[in-house]
Amino acid sequence: MNRWLVVVGAILIQLALGAIYAWAVFTPNLTAANGDYQFTAGQAAWIFSAGLFFFALVMIWAGRKLNSIGPQKLTMFGGLILGAGYILAAFFGDSFIAQLIFIGVIGGSGIGLAYVVPIAVGVKWFPDKKGMLTGLAVAGFGFGATIWVKWAGSWGGGELVNGELINTGLLNNFVIFGLDGVRSVFFLYGIIFAVMVILGSLVMKDPPAGWLPKGYTPLSKTSDSPSGMVEFDSNEMIKTPQYYMLFITFVFSALAGLMVIYCIKLFGIDSLTYSKLGTLDPLNPEFLSTRDWASAIAGTAMATYAILNGLGRIIWGVVSDKIGRKLSIFLMCLIQGVIMLFLFKLGGTVVGLIGAAAIIGFNFGGNFALFPAATADFFGNKTVGRNYGLVFFAYGIAGIVGPQIAGYFKDAAKGATDPSAWLTPFIIAGVACLLGAFIIILMKSPKKA
Repeated sequence: MNRWLVVVGAILIQLALGAIYAWAVFTPNLTAANGDYQFTAGQAAWIFSAGLFFFALVMIWAGRKLNSIGPQKLTMFGGLILGAGYILAAFFGDSFIAQLIFIGVIGGSGIGLAYVVPIAVGVKWFPDKKGMLTGLAVAGFGFGATIWVKWAGSWGGGELVNGELINTGLLNNFVIFGLDGVRSVFFLYGIIFAVMVILGSLVMKDPPAGWLPKGYTPLSKTSDSPSGMVEFDSNEMIKTPQYYMLFITFVFSALAGLMVIYCIKLFGIDSLTYSKLGTLDPLNPEFLSTRDWASAIAGTAMATYAILNGLGRIIWGVVSDKIGRKLSIFLMCLIQGVIMLFLFKLGGTVVGLIGAAAIIGFNFGGNFALFPAATADFFGNKTVGRNYGLVFFAYGIAGIVGPQIAGYFKDAAKGATDPSAWLTPFIIAGVACLLGAFIIILMKSPKKA
């Protein structure tokens, strides 16, 4: 089989799995004070966090069962579970608990089942280009969010009708089975996600035993450079300090990106509205029109984040093949930390919000190329399917901590007429990224006894 077919299948799968990153497009509808759901910011964050946590948790099990179940079957199963979660949320997701279970627990579990397969299979087909492969294999995860966000929200923000901004996305214009906009979109997306993952699974096949790319000569097992030739099983890996250094760095690095995915639209609406009116007072006659304008800009920032998230996975992966995984992770965390410290200030202007979203998305995307490749480098190419789940659980922890910090401070600022509630979460995330940069630069290749 042509090994590039694996890349095509991986991108198709990941386009669907990127569903979880589109959650921010639903949060304004779910948290609207006069809406159908009236969730708190914290409740909306918990649905997102549950999806991320079960994604990471189930991925550990999936990595261990990959060889026994087989990559094709495991991927198909994941697609069906993901689709089922969204479809169930469409019919029964009229409460916070229901959406927490169907979107968070079931949908997140489906993502966890399928996500590890393209990485584990791809590394075996591309031992010569691990950074590039992992970047391409998971690029669709970021790009997919762009499609789902803008299709549900609107392409271009909406249309002006008699001076009023009308949303042209599915959330306002698609109805099926008499469901509201949110649940109608859940149903449509559930069907699409299942079909895409099943189609991509058809090329998820391991190469023949002993296969290597033409002209590729791996480094010897005695080399000091991490090359993936020294294989650690999971029990051996978790006994090394390098595993915990990699894990903690991943938590700190992912925390910032996941926080922003959750709150970019809420923060963008607050920050842009306040910078234009000097207040968030709903009684201000200009408030609703300004808030609609800010919502459209924040939607564009979300889509920009998602596009750069996908590009970051590819570019950081390619860069890491040239300069090494450790230096790449250091630079990624350093840049992310600095931009998070300035995000609150930048979010008050259109250019600043979109530009910051682009940089944060680009660096956040790098996590998903660099950490699986680093896991393969340090702990073995052949065992990456089992080992990466244990490293990736850091993402599940970050998925709870990042959004919950933002949701907590936002809920605690009830009645505030300015967006200052967002300042502390962004500082926490920025400092965490800088700590991650410091930890990773101290890391050395593990030695096997």
